[in-house]
Amino acid sequence: MVQETTEGQYYYGTGKRKTAIAKVRLYLKGTGRSVTAGQIQVNGKPIEDYFTWSPWQDAVKAPLKVTDSVNRFNVVASVQGGGVAAQSEAVRHGISKALVVYDDTLKQPLRRSGFITRDSRIKESKKYGLKRARRAPQYTKR
Repeated sequence: MVQETTEGQYYYGTGKRKTAIAKVRLYLKGTGRSVTAGQIQVNGKPIEDYFTWSPWQDAVKAPLKVTDSVNRFNVVASVQGGGVAAQSEAVRHGISKALVVYDDTLKQPLRRSGFITRDSRIKESKKYGLKRARRAPQYTKR
């Protein structure tokens, strides 16, 4: 969905992974919170400060690399919940969905890379009488 703010026009996408939820805005080049294109902000910080490990940064930038739009957008993401790895993948999912809103022809390369499909694997809940989801107390014969 395309929306307008005082910062300009943006394309919105929501990404999820485990319990992390990311709200992503893609601003066209030269609009948004910064004038230079290609900047990625997560929770108000540059991507290098928020995701300090390079594989997490690569996961966030992957949809932009697949669609050849690295310096075309400014990305502003707000993410909450989950761990750092789940948050990076939630931002990746949100960027992918926002790119599809921007241009529907980008859906095929993103789907081939596996960025459109939501990874629905979450932690299994603990069961009563057990120590964890499936771990039973140790059996003693005598």
